Amino acid sequence: MATANERAARAPTTAVGAGGETHQSASAPDARLTTNHGVPISDNQNSLKGGRRGPTLLEDFVLREKIQHFDHERIPERIVHARGSAAHGFFELTESLGDVTRAKVLTEVGEKTEVFVRFSTVAGGAGSVDTPRDVRGFAVKLYTKEGNWDLVGNNIPVFFIQDAMKFPDLVHSVKMEADRGYPQAASAHDTFWDFVGLMPETTHMIMWAMSDRAIPRSFRMMEGFGVNTFRLLNDADEATFVKFHWRPKLGLQSTCWDEAVKIAGADPDYQRRDLHEAIERGDFPEWEFGVQLLSQQEADALPFDILDATKVIPEELVPIRVVGRLVLNRNPDNFFAETEQAAFLPTNVPPGIDFSEDPLLQGRLFSYQDTQLSRLGTVNFHQIPINRAKGCPFQNLQRDGKMQTQVPQGRANYEPNSLAEHGEIGGPREDPEGGFRSFALPLEETKVRLRAETFADHYSHARLFYRSQSAVEQAHLASAIVFELSKVEIEAIRVRVMANLRNVDEDLAARVAAGLNMELPPKSKPAAEPTDMAPSPGLRLIDKYPATLKGRAVAILVTDGADSGVVDDVRTAVEAAGGAVKVIAPKIGGVTLSDGVALKADGQLAGSPSVLFDAVALALSEEGCAELLKESAATDFVQNAFVHLKAIGFTPQAKPLLDKAGVEPDAGIVELGAAKSFVVPASTRQWDREPKVRLLA
Repeated sequence: MATANERAARAPTTAVGAGGETHQSASAPDARLTTNHGVPISDNQNSLKGGRRGPTLLEDFVLREKIQHFDHERIPERIVHARGSAAHGFFELTESLGDVTRAKVLTEVGEKTEVFVRFSTVAGGAGSVDTPRDVRGFAVKLYTKEGNWDLVGNNIPVFFIQDAMKFPDLVHSVKMEADRGYPQAASAHDTFWDFVGLMPETTHMIMWAMSDRAIPRSFRMMEGFGVNTFRLLNDADEATFVKFHWRPKLGLQSTCWDEAVKIAGADPDYQRRDLHEAIERGDFPEWEFGVQLLSQQEADALPFDILDATKVIPEELVPIRVVGRLVLNRNPDNFFAETEQAAFLPTNVPPGIDFSEDPLLQGRLFSYQDTQLSRLGTVNFHQIPINRAKGCPFQNLQRDGKMQTQVPQGRANYEPNSLAEHGEIGGPREDPEGGFRSFALPLEETKVRLRAETFADHYSHARLFYRSQSAVEQAHLASAIVFELSKVEIEAIRVRVMANLRNVDEDLAARVAAGLNMELPPKSKPAAEPTDMAPSPGLRLIDKYPATLKGRAVAILVTDGADSGVVDDVRTAVEAAGGAVKVIAPKIGGVTLSDGVALKADGQLAGSPSVLFDAVALALSEEGCAELLKESAATDFVQNAFVHLKAIGFTPQAKPLLDKAGVEPDAGIVELGAAKSFVVPASTRQWDREPKVRLLA
């Protein structure tokens, strides 16, 4: 049995991090286990009892503190965006916006601002999976010199509703159905589509949510948008409307729907793991930061209202001006302390950034603050290290409250006060020149509960999005709606949705009706007749960025006796192209190659299916292939790669496995004689193969 000194030697100690937060680290030899209040603990193995077999005594404060802390380790999860992953990094401004804003973070070129970024799914709970068809949150906390700036957005630039009044209804409809508590993290059910059919303003967002944007390959390969319209204010208090954009340097990539479903079973933490491992290996994710800027006159000239969050500003009308970059280069030290306790507030803006009258944004300005008070249990959640202002000190005369961690000095807890004139601490004062100032918006209208007439067009932008997609993406979108509506039990709901789709595109509505084997209903009457807008290629996902292996992963399936030269050539070629390589073997202990060299495996075949990789190479020996023909996991590995349109490289000895999996030759099926020839098809999906492997709407 360990002595007290031996137990103490294994105990953790604490250290203070760069941001002032405390960390538990490996202990020094003289470190002692203590209570939360510093009392040394003599025995952490046994509770205090009245005799060896007697009852536990109430006075055992060590036990009570330990159990009580354990009982409260979980805080209420977020109502939406509950399942999140995050990373630290920096934002660097590359071009000044000094002509339109006085915000230092947007005017000081070359300045690097510390950031914390949280990605998330929306509909599911904290225990759901990473890969459902869902919107992804893209929240960025910038610790600027003038206070925190929380740019809280999504990977889709528009939203379901126009007014925050409808947000609780939207979320209630998409969450688990109230009577049965399912489905979890899914929108394919009656209540959601009932809401959609009754609220035509959701139609544009539905186009995005049913597109491949809602099943991204990785957090590192999706765009981010501020969603709402904001204002920038310069030194003269002149206002400019702005939309914020994050564009991934790795480009956009999605999964196939069947692939996303299978990933959920193979690795529920797929995207969380992907982000963490990329940063750990030094493959730091990076995004361009861009803005769309409009004057009031330019906004008024557009054929839609930029205060309507269900509308997008096509970049062909207002180009995106790239002015900075975002790099994530450090994983959190502790998931709970950082990722889970991070509190993002749209109200966190530095001087020079202001809000618009967007009624969805106006509601968000209240909702987020109120949510954090509920989740984190205190008005002092801003003192939690991950939420603390780092670029500048926070200082005010607010006092006390639950979990107050500061020790204010002096008598002054009010303002104005004159105590400083008498040699005492007077506290901070307002700054009329450098402080936050709101845009002087004239207000002379009557109070009403009405929507502006400019918000009445619910279909033009949905039509724009659908008609801007490639043929492949249109087929995926229509098929997604068919899948979702096929899960809807009430026929009238399906009919209502199809009636609305006829206002978007007749071909889309007909494809959905055919996919459901239902008659196409009469077109619903829109509040405003939709108009045709010029297609916007910028709204596409496929072919928007050049094919690349950077940031992607390739699996090499190996067996005993595999040609070591082929394995080395594939690894070298993939890594030279910027990809990551994982060796998969029948057993986790690895294999012995043809030259007698032992090759360690990164994953076992049964637990590392091809859905987890972007391309696969089969480096098999003849004997090894014969063994794999008896293994269903091997057949699934190859068959799924083929069905999910991935490149497959193979040695001649692997041909029997290809045949058993039903693989047909095409440009993505490459013999591994020249490894470099495998890299080209491995850099993208083989979209021409899709008609051979699945029926689409």
